[in-house]
Amino acid sequence: MRIGIDGRELLGQPTGVGRYLANLCAEWTASAPYAGHELLLYTPRPARLPAHGTERTPGGARMTAVTVPGGGGFWWEQGSLPRRAAADGLDVFFGPGYSVPLGLRIPSVVTLHDVSFIAHPEWFGWREGPRRRWLAVRAAAAARTVVAVSDFSRQEILRHLDTAPDRVRVVHNGVTAPVAAKPRPASTAGAAGGPLILYVGALFARRRLPVLLAAFERVVRRLPGAELAIVGPDRTFPPEDLPGFAEAGGIGSRVTFLSYVGEAELAALYRRATVFAWLSEYEGFGLTPLEALAAGVPVVAGDIPVAREVYGRAARHVPVGDPAAVADALVEVLTRRDVRAGLLAEARPLLARYTWARAAAETFAILEGAAARRP
Repeated sequence: MRIGIDGRELLGQPTGVGRYLANLCAEWTASAPYAGHELLLYTPRPARLPAHGTERTPGGARMTAVTVPGGGGFWWEQGSLPRRAAADGLDVFFGPGYSVPLGLRIPSVVTLHDVSFIAHPEWFGWREGPRRRWLAVRAAAAARTVVAVSDFSRQEILRHLDTAPDRVRVVHNGVTAPVAAKPRPASTAGAAGGPLILYVGALFARRRLPVLLAAFERVVRRLPGAELAIVGPDRTFPPEDLPGFAEAGGIGSRVTFLSYVGEAELAALYRRATVFAWLSEYEGFGLTPLEALAAGVPVVAGDIPVAREVYGRAARHVPVGDPAAVADALVEVLTRRDVRAGLLAEARPLLARYTWARAAAETFAILEGAAARRP
Protein backbone atom coordinates (compact mmCIF):
# COMPACT_ATOMS: atom_id res chain seq x y z
CA MET A 1 0.00 0.00 0.00
CA ARG A 2 1.30 3.47 -0.93
CA ILE A 3 0.16 6.17 1.47
CA GLY A 4 0.50 9.86 0.68
CA ILE A 5 0.83 12.14 3.71
CA ASP A 6 0.64 15.92 4.03
CA GLY A 7 3.87 16.55 5.95
CA ARG A 8 3.78 20.35 6.30
CA GLU A 9 3.38 20.22 10.07
CA LEU A 10 6.83 18.61 10.38
CA LEU A 11 8.54 21.72 9.02
CA GLY A 12 9.95 24.46 11.19
CA GLN A 13 9.19 24.03 14.89
CA PRO A 14 6.60 21.24 15.13
CA THR A 15 3.95 21.63 17.80
CA GLY A 16 0.75 19.62 18.36
CA VAL A 17 -0.15 18.26 14.92
CA GLY A 18 3.52 17.94 13.94
CA ARG A 19 4.31 15.86 17.01
CA TYR A 20 1.21 13.74 16.36
CA LEU A 21 2.34 12.98 12.82
CA ALA A 22 5.98 12.43 13.79
CA ASN A 23 5.02 9.81 16.36
CA LEU A 24 2.74 7.96 13.93
CA CYS A 25 5.43 7.94 11.24
CA ALA A 26 8.06 6.76 13.71
CA GLU A 27 5.89 3.77 14.59
CA TRP A 28 5.03 2.95 10.99
CA THR A 29 8.64 3.09 9.80
CA ALA A 30 10.15 1.20 12.75
CA SER A 31 7.71 -1.64 13.36
CA ALA A 32 7.66 -4.92 11.44
CA PRO A 33 3.87 -5.14 10.88
CA TYR A 34 4.14 -2.22 8.42
CA ALA A 35 6.94 -3.71 6.31
CA GLY A 36 6.19 -3.72 2.60
CA HIS A 37 4.16 -0.51 2.74
CA GLU A 38 5.41 2.88 1.57
CA LEU A 39 4.83 6.34 2.99
CA LEU A 40 5.27 9.37 0.72
CA LEU A 41 5.68 12.48 2.85
CA TYR A 42 4.84 15.61 0.84
CA THR A 43 6.25 18.99 1.87
CA PRO A 44 6.78 22.32 0.04
CA ARG A 45 10.48 22.35 0.97
CA PRO A 46 12.89 19.59 2.05
CA ALA A 47 11.98 18.06 5.37
CA ARG A 48 13.89 15.95 7.84
CA LEU A 49 12.18 12.60 8.19
CA PRO A 50 10.84 11.64 11.64
CA ALA A 51 13.32 9.58 13.66
CA HIS A 52 12.71 5.88 13.98
CA GLY A 53 11.96 4.40 17.37
CA THR A 54 15.09 3.17 19.13
CA GLU A 55 13.64 0.18 20.99
CA ARG A 56 11.24 -1.25 18.42
CA THR A 57 11.57 -3.96 15.81
CA PRO A 58 13.27 -2.45 12.73
CA GLY A 59 12.09 -2.97 9.19
CA GLY A 60 8.77 -1.15 9.02
CA ALA A 61 7.28 0.87 6.18
CA ARG A 62 9.60 2.67 3.80
CA MET A 63 9.31 6.44 3.93
CA THR A 64 10.18 8.77 1.07
CA ALA A 65 10.35 12.54 1.39
CA VAL A 66 8.78 14.23 -1.64
CA THR A 67 9.36 17.94 -2.12
CA VAL A 68 6.57 19.69 -4.04
CA PRO A 69 7.88 23.25 -4.48
CA GLY A 70 5.56 26.04 -3.43
CA GLY A 71 4.50 28.25 -0.59
CA GLY A 72 2.80 25.53 1.43
CA GLY A 73 -0.48 27.41 1.77
CA PHE A 74 -3.98 26.88 0.43
CA TRP A 75 -3.06 26.89 -3.27
CA TRP A 76 -0.18 24.49 -2.69
CA GLU A 77 -2.46 22.08 -0.82
CA GLN A 78 -5.32 22.28 -3.31
CA GLY A 79 -3.29 22.68 -6.52
CA SER A 80 0.34 21.58 -6.58
CA LEU A 81 -0.01 18.76 -4.04
CA PRO A 82 -2.91 16.85 -5.64
CA ARG A 83 -1.28 17.10 -9.08
CA ARG A 84 1.89 15.48 -7.77
CA ALA A 85 -0.02 12.93 -5.67
CA ALA A 86 -2.07 11.88 -8.70
CA ALA A 87 1.15 10.95 -10.52
CA ASP A 88 2.51 8.81 -7.68
CA GLY A 89 0.07 5.90 -7.80
CA LEU A 90 -1.17 6.29 -4.24
CA ASP A 91 -3.72 3.97 -2.68
CA VAL A 92 -4.85 6.40 0.02
CA PHE A 93 -4.03 9.92 1.24
CA PHE A 94 -3.73 10.94 4.90
CA GLY A 95 -4.33 14.52 6.09
CA PRO A 96 -3.12 14.64 9.73
CA GLY A 97 -4.13 18.26 10.32
CA TYR A 98 -7.75 19.19 9.53
CA SER A 99 -7.68 19.13 5.71
CA VAL A 100 -6.92 17.12 2.56
CA PRO A 101 -6.56 18.03 -1.12
CA LEU A 102 -10.16 18.10 -2.30
CA GLY A 103 -9.45 17.21 -5.93
CA LEU A 104 -7.93 13.80 -5.24
CA ARG A 105 -9.42 10.83 -7.07
CA ILE A 106 -8.23 8.37 -4.46
CA PRO A 107 -9.67 7.71 -0.98
CA SER A 108 -8.55 10.02 1.79
CA VAL A 109 -8.57 10.03 5.59
CA VAL A 110 -8.45 13.25 7.62
CA THR A 111 -7.84 13.86 11.32
CA LEU A 112 -9.93 16.63 12.86
CA HIS A 113 -8.32 17.15 16.24
CA ASP A 114 -11.11 19.52 17.25
CA VAL A 115 -13.62 21.90 15.68
CA SER A 116 -12.95 24.93 17.88
CA PHE A 117 -12.99 27.18 14.80
CA ILE A 118 -16.65 26.22 14.30
CA ALA A 119 -17.75 25.88 17.93
CA HIS A 120 -16.05 29.16 18.95
CA PRO A 121 -15.47 31.39 15.91
CA GLU A 122 -14.71 34.32 18.24
CA TRP A 123 -11.30 32.76 18.95
CA PHE A 124 -10.16 33.09 15.33
CA GLY A 125 -9.31 36.01 13.07
CA TRP A 126 -11.31 37.10 10.05
CA ARG A 127 -9.00 35.25 7.66
CA GLU A 128 -8.02 32.14 9.63
CA GLY A 129 -11.49 31.26 10.92
CA PRO A 130 -13.36 31.18 7.59
CA ARG A 131 -10.48 29.37 5.87
CA ARG A 132 -10.31 26.64 8.51
CA ARG A 133 -14.08 26.21 8.61
CA TRP A 134 -14.33 25.98 4.81
CA LEU A 135 -11.55 23.40 4.56
CA ALA A 136 -12.67 21.27 7.50
CA VAL A 137 -16.27 21.03 6.30
CA ARG A 138 -15.19 19.99 2.81
CA ALA A 139 -12.44 17.65 4.01
CA ALA A 140 -14.91 15.85 6.27
CA ALA A 141 -17.32 15.50 3.35
CA ALA A 142 -14.61 14.28 0.95
CA ALA A 143 -12.79 11.84 3.24
CA ARG A 144 -13.75 8.19 3.50
CA THR A 145 -13.09 8.36 7.24
CA VAL A 146 -12.68 11.20 9.72
CA VAL A 147 -10.41 10.45 12.66
CA ALA A 148 -11.32 12.09 15.98
CA VAL A 149 -8.79 12.01 18.82
CA SER A 150 -11.35 11.67 21.64
CA ASP A 151 -14.98 10.76 22.21
CA PHE A 152 -15.64 14.41 23.01
CA SER A 153 -14.11 15.50 19.72
CA ARG A 154 -16.20 12.94 17.83
CA GLN A 155 -19.39 14.29 19.39
CA GLU A 156 -18.36 17.84 18.44
CA ILE A 157 -17.70 16.77 14.84
CA LEU A 158 -21.10 15.11 14.62
CA ARG A 159 -22.73 18.15 16.20
CA HIS A 160 -21.17 20.78 13.94
CA LEU A 161 -20.53 18.92 10.65
CA ASP A 162 -22.91 17.04 8.41
CA THR A 163 -20.96 13.78 8.72
CA ALA A 164 -22.45 10.30 9.03
CA PRO A 165 -21.65 8.78 12.46
CA ASP A 166 -20.21 5.61 10.94
CA ARG A 167 -17.57 7.69 9.12
CA VAL A 168 -16.12 9.26 12.29
CA ARG A 169 -13.74 6.98 14.19
CA VAL A 170 -12.04 7.68 17.52
CA VAL A 171 -8.30 7.03 17.84
CA HIS A 172 -6.89 8.43 21.07
CA ASN A 173 -3.41 9.91 20.92
CA GLY A 174 -0.39 8.29 22.48
CA VAL A 175 2.10 9.86 24.84
CA THR A 176 5.88 9.78 25.10
CA ALA A 177 7.56 10.76 28.34
CA PRO A 178 9.92 13.71 27.81
CA VAL A 179 11.94 12.47 30.79
CA ALA A 180 11.87 9.47 33.10
CA ALA A 181 9.54 9.76 36.07
CA LYS A 182 11.36 10.89 39.18
CA PRO A 183 10.71 10.80 42.92
CA ARG A 184 9.40 14.02 44.43
CA PRO A 185 10.56 15.63 47.69
CA ALA A 186 8.16 15.85 50.61
CA SER A 187 7.81 19.59 50.09
CA THR A 188 9.12 21.82 47.36
CA ALA A 189 8.45 25.10 49.14
CA GLY A 190 11.79 26.76 49.82
CA ALA A 191 13.66 24.41 47.46
CA ALA A 192 16.50 25.84 45.38
CA GLY A 193 14.93 28.09 42.78
CA GLY A 194 11.50 27.71 44.37
CA PRO A 195 8.66 25.38 43.32
CA LEU A 196 7.86 25.62 39.61
CA ILE A 197 4.43 25.63 37.99
CA LEU A 198 4.71 24.70 34.31
CA TYR A 199 2.46 25.27 31.30
CA VAL A 200 3.41 23.88 27.86
CA GLY A 201 1.36 24.42 24.68
CA ALA A 202 0.49 27.08 22.15
CA LEU A 203 -1.05 30.14 23.79
CA PHE A 204 -4.70 30.32 22.75
CA ALA A 205 -7.51 32.39 24.26
CA ARG A 206 -9.34 29.18 25.15
CA ARG A 207 -6.50 28.10 27.43
CA ARG A 208 -7.22 30.86 29.94
CA LEU A 209 -3.67 32.05 30.60
CA PRO A 210 -4.93 35.27 32.26
CA VAL A 211 -6.76 33.08 34.81
CA LEU A 212 -3.56 31.11 35.43
CA LEU A 213 -1.64 34.34 35.98
CA ALA A 214 -4.32 35.68 38.35
CA ALA A 215 -4.19 32.38 40.26
CA PHE A 216 -0.41 32.55 40.38
CA GLU A 217 -0.65 35.98 42.05
CA ARG A 218 -2.49 34.27 44.89
CA VAL A 219 0.00 31.38 44.97
CA VAL A 220 2.93 33.79 45.39
CA ARG A 221 1.28 35.39 48.41
CA ARG A 222 1.28 31.97 50.12
CA LEU A 223 4.49 30.57 48.61
CA PRO A 224 6.72 33.59 47.91
CA GLY A 225 9.41 31.51 46.19
CA ALA A 226 7.06 30.00 43.60
CA GLU A 227 7.79 30.41 39.90
CA LEU A 228 5.73 29.99 36.74
CA ALA A 229 7.03 29.02 33.28
CA ILE A 230 4.74 29.44 30.25
CA VAL A 231 6.10 27.69 27.16
CA GLY A 232 4.55 28.02 23.71
CA PRO A 233 4.05 30.35 20.74
CA ASP A 234 1.59 33.19 21.32
CA ARG A 235 -1.42 32.60 19.05
CA THR A 236 -4.04 34.32 21.17
CA PHE A 237 -6.98 35.95 19.42
CA PRO A 238 -8.04 38.51 20.33
CA PRO A 239 -4.39 39.21 21.29
CA GLU A 240 -3.61 39.00 25.01
CA ASP A 241 -0.69 40.90 26.55
CA LEU A 242 0.26 38.17 28.98
CA PRO A 243 3.65 39.63 30.02
CA GLY A 244 1.88 42.94 30.65
CA PHE A 245 -0.75 41.14 32.73
CA ALA A 246 2.01 39.55 34.82
CA GLU A 247 3.76 42.89 35.34
CA ALA A 248 0.52 44.58 36.35
CA GLY A 249 -0.08 41.86 38.91
CA GLY A 250 3.36 42.31 40.45
CA ILE A 251 4.55 38.84 39.40
CA GLY A 252 6.54 39.73 36.30
CA SER A 253 9.84 38.69 37.90
CA ARG A 254 8.36 35.30 38.87
CA VAL A 255 7.02 34.38 35.40
CA THR A 256 9.10 33.18 32.44
CA PHE A 257 7.69 33.20 28.90
CA LEU A 258 9.37 30.94 26.30
CA SER A 259 7.93 30.82 22.79
CA TYR A 260 9.57 27.53 21.82
CA VAL A 261 12.10 25.14 23.37
CA GLY A 262 13.91 22.09 22.01
CA GLU A 263 13.39 18.61 23.41
CA ALA A 264 16.39 18.81 25.76
CA GLU A 265 15.26 22.10 27.29
CA LEU A 266 11.69 20.85 27.55
CA ALA A 267 12.90 17.73 29.37
CA ALA A 268 14.82 19.94 31.78
CA LEU A 269 11.69 21.98 32.50
CA TYR A 270 9.70 18.84 33.26
CA ARG A 271 12.47 17.65 35.59
CA ARG A 272 12.34 20.99 37.39
CA ALA A 273 8.54 21.31 37.59
CA THR A 274 6.47 20.41 40.62
CA VAL A 275 3.02 20.80 39.04
CA PHE A 276 1.64 21.25 35.52
CA ALA A 277 -1.23 23.73 34.99
CA TRP A 278 -3.72 23.40 32.11
CA LEU A 279 -6.86 25.54 32.29
CA SER A 280 -8.17 25.06 28.77
CA GLU A 281 -11.92 25.37 28.35
CA TYR A 282 -12.02 23.59 24.97
CA GLU A 283 -9.76 20.84 23.58
CA GLY A 284 -9.99 17.91 21.24
CA PHE A 285 -7.56 15.93 23.42
CA GLY A 286 -4.88 17.96 25.25
CA LEU A 287 -1.57 16.13 24.93
CA THR A 288 0.89 18.06 27.09
CA PRO A 289 -0.80 17.26 30.44
CA LEU A 290 -0.34 13.57 29.60
CA GLU A 291 3.31 14.24 28.81
CA ALA A 292 3.61 15.88 32.23
CA LEU A 293 2.09 12.85 33.93
CA ALA A 294 4.43 10.57 31.97
CA ALA A 295 7.33 12.68 33.28
CA GLY A 296 6.15 12.33 36.87
CA VAL A 297 4.62 15.81 37.14
CA PRO A 298 1.10 15.99 38.65
CA VAL A 299 -1.52 18.00 36.78
CA VAL A 300 -4.08 20.65 37.72
CA ALA A 301 -6.54 20.81 34.80
CA GLY A 302 -9.68 22.70 33.90
CA ASP A 303 -12.80 20.71 34.68
CA ILE A 304 -14.22 20.12 31.19
CA PRO A 305 -15.61 16.92 29.61
CA VAL A 306 -12.55 16.04 27.54
CA ALA A 307 -10.26 16.48 30.56
CA ARG A 308 -12.40 14.02 32.50
CA GLU A 309 -12.29 11.62 29.54
CA VAL A 310 -8.55 11.79 28.89
CA TYR A 311 -6.97 12.41 32.32
CA GLY A 312 -9.64 10.92 34.58
CA ARG A 313 -8.70 10.90 38.25
CA ALA A 314 -5.03 11.47 37.45
CA ALA A 315 -5.60 15.24 37.35
CA ARG A 316 -6.87 17.66 39.96
CA HIS A 317 -9.85 19.24 38.16
CA VAL A 318 -10.71 22.89 38.80
CA PRO A 319 -13.19 25.45 37.40
CA VAL A 320 -11.42 27.18 34.52
CA GLY A 321 -12.71 30.67 35.37
CA ASP A 322 -12.05 30.77 39.12
CA PRO A 323 -8.53 32.05 39.99
CA ALA A 324 -9.07 31.47 43.73
CA ALA A 325 -10.04 27.82 43.25
CA VAL A 326 -7.14 27.32 40.85
CA ALA A 327 -4.72 28.85 43.36
CA ASP A 328 -6.01 26.63 46.16
CA ALA A 329 -5.50 23.52 44.00
CA LEU A 330 -2.01 24.58 42.94
CA VAL A 331 -0.91 25.28 46.52
CA GLU A 332 -2.34 21.95 47.66
CA VAL A 333 -0.42 20.01 45.01
CA LEU A 334 2.74 22.07 45.52
CA THR A 335 2.85 21.53 49.29
CA ARG A 336 1.34 18.08 49.89
CA ARG A 337 3.38 15.05 48.95
CA ASP A 338 0.44 12.69 49.52
CA VAL A 339 -1.69 14.58 46.99
CA ARG A 340 1.06 14.44 44.38
CA ALA A 341 1.65 10.76 45.01
CA GLY A 342 -2.07 10.00 44.73
CA LEU A 343 -2.41 11.75 41.36
CA LEU A 344 0.66 10.00 39.96
CA ALA A 345 -0.60 6.62 41.20
CA GLU A 346 -3.80 7.19 39.23
CA ALA A 347 -1.68 8.11 36.20
CA ARG A 348 0.16 4.80 35.90
CA PRO A 349 -2.71 2.65 34.54
CA LEU A 350 -3.98 5.62 32.53
CA LEU A 351 -0.69 6.09 30.69
CA ALA A 352 -0.52 2.40 29.82
CA ARG A 353 -3.55 2.92 27.57
CA TYR A 354 -2.11 5.88 25.67
CA THR A 355 0.64 4.41 23.51
CA TRP A 356 1.71 5.56 20.05
CA ALA A 357 2.00 1.91 19.03
CA ARG A 358 -1.73 1.49 19.63
CA ALA A 359 -2.59 4.82 17.98
CA ALA A 360 -0.46 3.97 14.93
CA ALA A 361 -2.04 0.52 14.56
CA GLU A 362 -5.59 1.86 14.78
CA THR A 363 -4.88 4.71 12.34
CA PHE A 364 -3.16 2.36 9.88
CA ALA A 365 -6.16 0.02 9.97
CA ILE A 366 -8.38 2.98 9.04
CA LEU A 367 -6.08 3.84 6.13
CA GLU A 368 -6.15 0.22 4.93
CA GLY A 369 -9.93 0.20 5.13
CA ALA A 370 -10.18 3.38 3.08
CA ALA A 371 -7.71 2.07 0.48
CA ALA A 372 -9.67 -1.17 0.12
CA ARG A 373 -12.69 0.83 -1.05
CA ARG A 374 -10.77 2.53 -3.82
CA PRO A 375 -12.86 2.55 -7.02
